[in-house]
Amino acid sequence: MTAPVPEFPAGFLWGVSASAFQIEGSLTADGRGPSSWDAFTGEQGRIKDGSRADVATDHYRRYREDVALMAELGVGAYRFSISWSRVLPDGRGPVNVRGLDFYDRLVDELCAAGITPAPTLFHWDTPLALEKQGGWLNRDTAERFAAYASVVAERLADRVPLWITVNEPAEVTLLGYGIGEHAPGRRLVFDALPAAHHQLLAHGLAVQALRAAGARSIGIAASHSPVWTAGDSDEDRAAAELYDTLTNRLFADPILTGSYPAGLDSLLPGPVAEDLKTISAPLDWYGVNYYNPMLVGAPGQAADPSAGEETAGPAGASFGGIEIPPDLPFDIRQIEGRELTDFGWPVVPDGLRELLATLRERYGDRLPPLYITENGCSYADGPDPETGRIDDARRIAYHDGHVRALHRAMEEGADVRGYFIWSILDNFEWAEGFRQRFGLVHVDYETLVRTPKRSFAWYRDLIRSAG
Repeated sequence: MTAPVPEFPAGFLWGVSASAFQIEGSLTADGRGPSSWDAFTGEQGRIKDGSRADVATDHYRRYREDVALMAELGVGAYRFSISWSRVLPDGRGPVNVRGLDFYDRLVDELCAAGITPAPTLFHWDTPLALEKQGGWLNRDTAERFAAYASVVAERLADRVPLWITVNEPAEVTLLGYGIGEHAPGRRLVFDALPAAHHQLLAHGLAVQALRAAGARSIGIAASHSPVWTAGDSDEDRAAAELYDTLTNRLFADPILTGSYPAGLDSLLPGPVAEDLKTISAPLDWYGVNYYNPMLVGAPGQAADPSAGEETAGPAGASFGGIEIPPDLPFDIRQIEGRELTDFGWPVVPDGLRELLATLRERYGDRLPPLYITENGCSYADGPDPETGRIDDARRIAYHDGHVRALHRAMEEGADVRGYFIWSILDNFEWAEGFRQRFGLVHVDYETLVRTPKRSFAWYRDLIRSAG
């Protein structure tokens, strides 16, 4: 691109990410039970392009081909997720050995290729049987999750050195239970907060279960964004602080400090004090998923003109494909003057540096070493009709900028041990269906042919040169 990417420390882990529901397909194969997302995709109007993930990218059958691509890429680690309902079809009860065998084969394939397996135990696909009993609103789901973690670790812990308990509990809480844009499609607004607590409790119980089964390095993958205040009014500042609390601190504070932000305890199911001891069990590292900052102001108010390029969007507008209800106590505004991805997300590489600085300032020595467990962008670049090549220059620019911002953050003192691109493959992008493409590898959804994009070659060369 421009200047060479700065050198990173020896041993820095370069990886790629994916999740089970988005790539595996084979939703009824070998005894897998249905998940909340199976049911959600079957409801009229839930998925914007009307598609389903029954086949997705067929990774369940093509995993060897996909691991070979990762080996060609030269990554040190693959962050994938395990389908809970493939292992325990009802979320509890007898183990589906054929489902667990798949992950055993995948781990062996990765190890043979010299790629570190980094499984995530929960990436949004709650077993449907548990969802029908309340899902994450039900405390028992946390207990069931710990039992599931034990089953998986007992089979895989001898070969898996890096474990992730839960992916993005904020999105499950806010999008799934709060505003209904994701599975299970509930619109509970603040009554969704028990789902946050029970996912955090599940995380803590899973840490215990993983350690008891011999698992070594354990973390969580939490979504975080810098929160920018849209204007200078007290109302704008209060709205931004509330949004920051609900999306960042509600999840990080209990894990890293053993307490919830002030005023939230009364909204959460008990016994909160006792649960916090479990939730705050020491971690080996903390995962950060970063995509963009969020600009937040008071509901129904225009941004302060002194904010320059930052302007308000209407209450209840769509942001990045998500329909924001008009009755929330804050507005999410569009950040103007920035390039947008095809998902409508602003491209702000320095937001990653800002975020890491905020985490260090907020949590100090309670913040363990970090991994960037997701960072990526959606661009719809397809094969050139004559050459078949995919020149996704915007994706290269996106990652080049973010890797440089990460390096600056590390120079400023952030203890970051690795960086995972989302995603290795184009895939089923949740409520968007197949409309958004995040992959370094293009997937033709008709033929399932994989074609590495130019960003694939860029990342391969970066891995070779950056340390």
